[in-house]
Amino acid sequence: MRYFVEVGYDGSAFHGSQVQGELVTVQGTLNKALATLLRRPVETFGASRTDEGVHALSNMYHFDEAHPLHPQFRYKLNAILPQTMSVQGIYTSTKEEANARFDAVSRRYRYRIYKKKNPFLYERALFYPFTIDKHILDETAGIVKEYQDFETFSKRNTQSFTFRCTIFESYWEEVGEELHYVVEANRFLRGMVRALVGTQLQVARGKHTEAGFREIIEAKNCTLADFSVAGHGLYLEAVNYPEGYLVPLDMK
Repeated sequence: MRYFVEVGYDGSAFHGSQVQGELVTVQGTLNKALATLLRRPVETFGASRTDEGVHALSNMYHFDEAHPLHPQFRYKLNAILPQTMSVQGIYTSTKEEANARFDAVSRRYRYRIYKKKNPFLYERALFYPFTIDKHILDETAGIVKEYQDFETFSKRNTQSFTFRCTIFESYWEEVGEELHYVVEANRFLRGMVRALVGTQLQVARGKHTEAGFREIIEAKNCTLADFSVAGHGLYLEAVNYPEGYLVPLDMK
């Protein structure tokens, strides 16, 4: 049986999501916890890779197990995992050979910014005490949806064979005293969301024009994008699958 595990995590506690030798990563921590519970080596496969410091409200991993899971499997797995990581749900799939990564139809990210110093948002959002034009951000977010080639917003050391992405949603919204950028697409390139945020902020501060923003996109040159915004402001908010694809298991 193939099972899906939905996890949330505090990215500041991990060296990214993907297994990297002996470094503490989300996937490595999940693999070890599953191996402890199932008393055998377990390899998981993730839906989305997140960089060091990037948080997730929901990321999906699948793994295979020959036997039915215990009704308290979720509770026991959460008891093993560190406080910086939790299991939100356990699922099976209606599709044979289901795959957490390749069957996802979209991913949604949210980047959080705050302007006034707040110790309770430290490493939970980006402190950005600069004057920015929200109207311009609305314009640049709309421009993003007009394009499909995002080579400019991809870090160079990538394994991607194509830079084409379909953007379903791209907008800025005010949430209390915070400013959030929300973007949903069928796929994302390495560093893409942070580069989109950083470059749009540069436009909103008057360092580029909106026409210049288009030129940056069309140049397909990553040296023109701003990748400098911190990872701790970024959240993987959702990984979406076709309707009826996942079947939640009733367990504690």
